[in-house]
Parts: sequence; C-alpha cells; structure tokens
Amino acid sequence: MANIPAPEGRRHRTRLHNRTLNWLRNPVHSIGAAALLFLAYTIVWPVLKIAYTTFVWRQQDVRLTGAANPGHFTLYHWTRVLASDMSASLFYKPILNSLAVGATVSALSLVIGCSLAWLVTRTDIPLKRTISFLAVIPYLLPAWILSQAWLTFFKNGKIGGTPGILQSLLHVSPPDWLSYGFVPIVISLSIHDSVFFFLIVGAALSSMNSQLEEAASVAGARRLTVLRRIVMPLVLPSILSGFILIFTKAISSYGVPALLGTPVNFYMISTMLYSSMRSRLTTEANVLSLTLMLISMLTIYLNQRAVGRRRSFVTVTGKGSARRLTPLGPWRFPAATAAALIMAAVAVVPLLVLLAQSFMLKEGVYRLSNFTTHYWWGGSDPDINTGEKGVMQNPIFLLALKNSLYIAGAASVVASVTGLVLGYIVARGRQSWLGRAVDQVSFLPYLIPGVSLSELYISMFAKPTLFIPALYGTIGLLILITVVKELPFTVKAGSAAMMQIGTELEEAAQLGGASWLTRFRRILLPLNRKSLVSVFLLVFIGAMKEMELIIMLVTPRTETLTTLTFYYAEKCYEQLTNVILMIIIAIVVAVYAVAVKLGKADLTQGIGGQ
Repeated sequence: MANIPAPEGRRHRTRLHNRTLNWLRNPVHSIGAAALLFLAYTIVWPVLKIAYTTFVWRQQDVRLTGAANPGHFTLYHWTRVLASDMSASLFYKPILNSLAVGATVSALSLVIGCSLAWLVTRTDIPLKRTISFLAVIPYLLPAWILSQAWLTFFKNGKIGGTPGILQSLLHVSPPDWLSYGFVPIVISLSIHDSVFFFLIVGAALSSMNSQLEEAASVAGARRLTVLRRIVMPLVLPSILSGFILIFTKAISSYGVPALLGTPVNFYMISTMLYSSMRSRLTTEANVLSLTLMLISMLTIYLNQRAVGRRRSFVTVTGKGSARRLTPLGPWRFPAATAAALIMAAVAVVPLLVLLAQSFMLKEGVYRLSNFTTHYWWGGSDPDINTGEKGVMQNPIFLLALKNSLYIAGAASVVASVTGLVLGYIVARGRQSWLGRAVDQVSFLPYLIPGVSLSELYISMFAKPTLFIPALYGTIGLLILITVVKELPFTVKAGSAAMMQIGTELEEAAQLGGASWLTRFRRILLPLNRKSLVSVFLLVFIGAMKEMELIIMLVTPRTETLTTLTFYYAEKCYEQLTNVILMIIIAIVVAVYAVAVKLGKADLTQGIGGQ
C-alpha cells in the first residue's frame, strides 16, 4: 500500500468501502453476521468452555489433590474419570447403562412407532383418527409422568412409603427389577419416544407411491417380500433418523432415570453428571458432558454415512396417482381395536390412575371414605405431608404456574420468530459460507446435554459480562436457554418454510422501496403463519414439560411447575405430585386443542388418518 500513489490508494479504499457497504446491505449478510455472533456466544463459547475446563487445574481441585496448580494445564480430570479407582462407578458402568438404555429404547420405539405408522398410513383399518390422536398423547406429557405412573402401579417397599396398586390389591411385592432400574426406564422412555417414529416414518409412508407395491404384487411378490424389498429401502432414511433422534434423547434423559434408577443405584451418564455437579465435581461433570456429546456426534456421523451411501429413490413426482391401501381382510377390525386399546392403555389409563390418586387421602386405600380434595384445595395439616398445603392454596404453586406460563409463552414466541429469521439466512444463503455456518452451528444445542448447558449458563451469566447483565436467578435466563436449546428444530422448520417461498415477492417489494424489516413483517410473516403456529405449539409443549434443562437454573423466585413437581416426587408427596401433573397436562392439551382448531397445527397432519 505504501507504493500506491495517493489518488490510486484513495480509489482502492473507496472500492473496498463500497464493496463492504454493498455486502452489508444484503440482509442475508448483515443479519447472518449478527446471528452468527449470537450463536457463537450462546452455543460455541459454552462448548469450548466445557472442553477448556477439563484440561486446566481449578482452585477447588486443591481439596482433591496436593498436586493441583490452579490455572495450569493438566490431564488429571480425564485420568480421574477414565483411569482411576472411581472410574468404574463414575464412568464405565453409567456409560454402559446409557448405551444399553439408548439402544433398547430406540429398537422398542422403532417397533411400536413403525407398526402404528404402517397401520394408519398403508392399511384400510378404521379408527385412524382415534389411533393417531392416542399415539400423540405421550408426546404431550413429560417423560417422567410415565415413570410416576409406573411407580403408582409397581412400586414396592424398596424406598418406603405406600406400595403400588399391584401390591395393594394382590398382596404380592413386585421384584426390584420390575419396580426400578433398566426395565421400567426402557418401557417408560419407549412409550414416550415411539411417537417420533410414528410421525417421521408415517410422513414418509404417506408420501410414498403405492404403485411400487402394486407392481411388485402383480409380479407375484409376497406381502413380506414387498415390505422387505420395496417399503423398507424407501423409508430406511426416516427410520435411521428416528433411531438416532431417540438414541441421543434416551442417553441424555435425566428425569426418568432419576426417579426409577437411583433407588437401585442404576446410574446413567445423565444422572451421574447431575450427581457430580451436586457434589461440586463440576470438571468431572464436564468430562461426562463431553463424552455424551462425542457419542451423539458419532451416532449422527454414522447415520449420515449410512444414508449418504444409499441410492436415491424418487417417490414423489408430478404424476398424480391414487394411494391404494393394503386390505387386511378379516383382520381389519381386530387390528384397529387392538391398536386403539393398546394406545389407550399406555396413554390414557396412566393419566386416569394418576388423577384418581390425587383424590386419595392415603395411597393404596381404595374406599370411598378415603376420597378427599385436600391435595387440591386443603389447608395446612401437620399430619399430612408434614403440613404441606393443598396445591391451590400454596403460593409457591401460584408462582410456579405464573412462571411456567410466562416462560413457555415468551420462549415460544421468541423461538418461532428467531427460527424463522435464522431459517431465512439458511434458505437464502445456502450457497454461501455464512448460511452454511448458521445452519451447522444452530444444530449444536442438540448435542449438548441439557444439564450440562444449564451448568455452563450459570457460570456465564452469574455476573455481568460486557453489555450483558447478570441473568442468573431471572426468568430471562430460563427463556434464553429454552430458545437456544430449541434452535435445532426451529431453524430447520424456518428454513424449510422459507424455501417454499420464491424470491420474486421480496424483489418486487424491494423495488417498491420496502426495507427488509417491512418485507419480513408484511410478506414473510403472513405467508409463514401456519409454520409459526406449528413451531409455537411444539416449543410451548416442550417448555411446559421441560425439567432437565432448567433444574440447575431455577431459584425460589423462578420456580416452575415441572421443578416443583420433581421436588414433590423426591419428597414422596405422591398426591401433590399428581395434582400438578394433571394441571400441566390440562394446560398442554388445551393449548394443543386451540392450535389445532384455530391454527390448523395438528402434529399428525400428513399422516394417513388425518
């Protein structure tokens, strides 16, 4: 630059200035750069911080070993987790338990969800709408509600208190393996997570051209051959995606393993991680977090390799074709009845039992004289739950209800709009590095265990940083972490919606002098109304039943319904737990019904019965 003449140097700087201004005038670039900074601070920085802390001595390590040198590099924490006397109980047994639960839950959910999806989308059974609705009910509930229902049926005297219904009626104590540990954890998670297979595989089956199956049948192929050679290869990418989704969810689940596993010392990585944090072994907990993230990354990588190597099959074309259903003949009504009864048994019966339990003064006493509304509206009685008031009389519940509704509502609105904005960057900038970077970074929260992310947010927002105030102990932090955790879904939904809208409308408005904000508000938002309602619904449901993500962040001022419920469950206040669960369910179902009625945002839309 020193050898360039002054006029030439000014022209060079002017061209560079103009080029930069033109680059920033493009909303994909300017908004994308701001979005990338936001993602880097809320996602990338926490991940790097997790990794960094595992290789550095901390001040609290002095109480563990005299070799600690705070601020200096060390492999002590990795060695302590992976190759010490405590490694078996801290890492190897929990990770084997986690992998076993994840694989079994994924396989069982696959069988349940895919069977239902095939019945609803590819056969002529009646009651399809009923079966579809019943199949979605477990998704509307927190997973640990099913574990609470399991204890209501199968609890024995292992942890004290009143035994479950089975022992009360039959006077037979269920074995520990049936009441707690691997078996009930797998069954509870499988019932809850099979809905993902039902929705993902059901959508794939609904869009598949039935002429492929008809051609094979005309050629003499048997029904099982058609399923194995034609249907399975076409839906295998959806099955693999569902398997990976459920596997990663299961290995990082906390609520169900905490309630059903800890009484028999059945620990998974997630429960051991939370226990380590409670014991102030935060660095060891970060090592466990990284192992969970690495397992999730590896499974997603293997899934992409498996899908990427497969040949591509086109099943949706511009050629219209009637979708013909597989006739079940005499099995038509028995299959529909069996499916409806099974789904009612796993989705509705547990809720009715929990509701009934909330009106019993003493558990296990099934007499009309034992009926009471004390746990709903009663005052303080020292002979009942150490004087804990009925839920409706408890100011802590009213605070938790207000906080939960505010967090879920605000997070849903912010997440919906944020997902649409970032989806715009991904869709319009998919050929640029910026769009691809936003797409990739926004997926990272899916890989971070919720308990780990909350622990990191405590350290990040415990004190003011730059222009960001201290957020710990505020509702704002709970809203922020909920929005960040939902980014993988909201950005994918937003980009999918934006890709369906051509650029011509924006270009015409731009020629008319409309700014990008005006174009977004007057064109893109109205056209994406249905997508926004769907995202709002799913984020609201997720936020109302969220517990693992916020349990470390909640303070007495920011108590929520889920954390209050878990507190009651740990105290063995069963009836109070069930009362709040019923209220959560009522809120979620009411919001879902309104969204279906007014916003047409049915979760089963596109599945055969809808």
